[in-house]
Amino acid sequence: MQESFSIEFSNGLTAKALYPQANADLTLTLEQLGLSSPRPVIVVVGGASKLSEVDRERLRSLFLTVLAPLAESLNAYVVDGGTDAGIMQMMGEARYQTGGTFPLIGVTAVGLATLPNQPPPAEDACALEPHHTHFVLVPGSQWGDESAWIAQIPTVLSGGLPSVTVLINGGEITWKDAQESVKAKHPIVAIAGSGRTADILVAALNGTVEDDRAPAVVDSGLLQAVDLDNPKALDSLLISILAIGKTKFILQSDELADIPTIYRAN
Repeated sequence: MQESFSIEFSNGLTAKALYPQANADLTLTLEQLGLSSPRPVIVVVGGASKLSEVDRERLRSLFLTVLAPLAESLNAYVVDGGTDAGIMQMMGEARYQTGGTFPLIGVTAVGLATLPNQPPPAEDACALEPHHTHFVLVPGSQWGDESAWIAQIPTVLSGGLPSVTVLINGGEITWKDAQESVKAKHPIVAIAGSGRTADILVAALNGTVEDDRAPAVVDSGLLQAVDLDNPKALDSLLISILAIGKTKFILQSDELADIPTIYRAN
């Protein structure tokens, strides 16, 4: 078993990291990182490419007003690709700007992860996002090598509690992320109006097939959609998925007032 180590960023923050082997026991891997307590899990996949600056700001607002505050209120784990770009950057910055304390776990292929004060391992490598708290640097040197890990790690982290994949925008790799989420039986919430893969999946959900990969995701029964301009609906939908079991295992009594009665566990 590989030992965990610390990554120190130029902003003064430190993250705990580990290099698991391909056949690693994920339970032991996550325990090495101090991530052994079951919690609900929010997985964020996709991208932010080909968006206007206006749409990019709308997307940032979604992280600041819904995803980060919800993760904090539910004491959830958040899992994403961990690099300092696109929605992973937005997630890290939203955690910082909202004063979040929830664990933010980046899952990145080691051959594409540029660590602080180290040279890039490849031409298309990307720096790690400096507001993440943990990194699982998985085997691989191509984008998408991390997709199966991003789907499997939440299954272990949740320990039987609910998890959900929020799918935003995205390109080719996001299709793989969606397929892996279906294999892992994680509900998927696609953000309509965020562009590209997300909008293609939403169109398929509404009966218009623009990509042959979309029907399998729709037919899984795991896909739902919320419009980018309706953050309250996203908040309510995610609570309805994640709050089941949350009130039994983690929430304190004074936190129950923050969750609509309709979504509370019995």
